[in-house]
Amino acid sequence: GVGSVARREKSFVKPSPPGWPRISSSVFYDDAAKAIDWLCKAFEFEVILKVENDDGRIEHSELRYGDGLIMVGQAERDGERAWAKSPRSLGGANTQSLFAYVDDIEAHCAHARAAGAKIITEPKTSDYGEDYWTDRSYQAEDPEGHRWWFAQRLRNPRTDAR
Repeated sequence: GVGSVARREKSFVKPSPPGWPRISSSVFYDDAAKAIDWLCKAFEFEVILKVENDDGRIEHSELRYGDGLIMVGQAERDGERAWAKSPRSLGGANTQSLFAYVDDIEAHCAHARAAGAKIITEPKTSDYGEDYWTDRSYQAEDPEGHRWWFAQRLRNPRTDAR
């Protein structure tokens, strides 16, 4: 089985601003505008906000998937945000992978594949035992090398789990 999981009983954190999840990620692309279009097509994100400069460069964007939100930005080669890189510019290196729950894992994977996502791990079921959960998930890579995990919850943990 999987080891014990420590759960915090109370949270002393104030609510996040309306429309924002507690935590969100920023992902950077060499071509942020193209990436936004692709993410909407392949993974069914919805653009909430897209701020472009006069040259069409993405200055800020917010994409929603269900109650989750990511920001997509332009990778930088130099200057103040030279730390913002696309995995493609780093030889495929990733320091994170993004994770989202979907309603129908098979349909989502088929849709992503048809839109050009590279499926790294085909949909598979992971059962962590009756005290935990069972998910069916797959891993995909977008055109610039970001790794994405999508999952569908098949069974929740037992309610009397410690």
